[in-house]
Amino acid sequence: MSGEDTGKMMSDSEKNITATEGDAAFTASPSACARVSIIVPVYNAEKYIEETIQSVIAQTFTDWELILVDDVSTDGTREKIREIIAKYSGEQSTELPEQSNHCACLTYERSAGAEEDSASEEPDNGSKEDATREEICSTDERIRLICKNRNEGAASARNTGLDAAKGRFIAFLDADDIWKPEKLQRELNYMSQLQNCAASKDAGFVFCAYEFGDEKAVPTGRGVRVPDKISFRQALTRTVIFTSTVLFDTERIPKDLLRMPSIGSEDTATWWKILKSGHKAYGLNEPLVIYRRPEASLSSNKRKAVQRIWNLYRNVAGLSAIPGAFCLLGWAWRATLRRVVPTRW
Repeated sequence: MSGEDTGKMMSDSEKNITATEGDAAFTASPSACARVSIIVPVYNAEKYIEETIQSVIAQTFTDWELILVDDVSTDGTREKIREIIAKYSGEQSTELPEQSNHCACLTYERSAGAEEDSASEEPDNGSKEDATREEICSTDERIRLICKNRNEGAASARNTGLDAAKGRFIAFLDADDIWKPEKLQRELNYMSQLQNCAASKDAGFVFCAYEFGDEKAVPTGRGVRVPDKISFRQALTRTVIFTSTVLFDTERIPKDLLRMPSIGSEDTATWWKILKSGHKAYGLNEPLVIYRRPEASLSSNKRKAVQRIWNLYRNVAGLSAIPGAFCLLGWAWRATLRRVVPTRW
């Protein structure tokens, strides 16, 4: 078993927690109706976005809102999403003007450099560079499309979604990844059980194992197992927390901590920021997510990956050169193992 599979052992009371045991407990808990806000940054994802949306619609836990933030896609992504909304609305037409039967359109405006959007009473006439438009599926208001007018990257798109989120729980999902139907329910159950345990009552950050998928999201037989719990120092060499697997409880972890910086590997930088503040992340070692890895995927570029993680060690974690180099070696070893060694679940 590699270092990816191990972590600091939990206390005896924490060890007894499993998502299965939590099924009935979460259903009966006062927070059972707390909504999950699912934030999906979208950029040129026309090829994959329908499968991703369908994996959300298929969730066994149904109290969610899906916030799709289009970062000025240059392909047919926006039109594809509107087409999916039309299909989900039970309509045949794919022509969706701004005031259609399928979408209720709101306009948000912000001044240049502002971090948060504010609602505007003025119609969107295209004159304001930073305006964004939100479209809500008329037959299921859980599905929302926010159309940005300026491309600012995935971190900014997630932050825009975070500003619009109304749920107690926050989940991130990349536009080409797939959730298994029980993903949300299993993680919510696990979170509930952790919070009902004295040793982990402040738990607000959970994540799960995941499988690597090919271009068609067919599992390749490889994946990443996760430890029961991970701290900031452990996370420096174990980049096992994948964006599409996380779930946060904003009653335990403030939303401000979830905001992502506009740097390379912004997601890892955010997990480190949360962990460095004193929180722990709790792993559910069940593969509930398929991480699609197309041949041209940015994250498959090894040289860029090394440059990004080195930048995080020096500028985010604040490590000097020698500790940073040791962490980099540990990271590279574990990253290599999980890509070449078949995973046993």
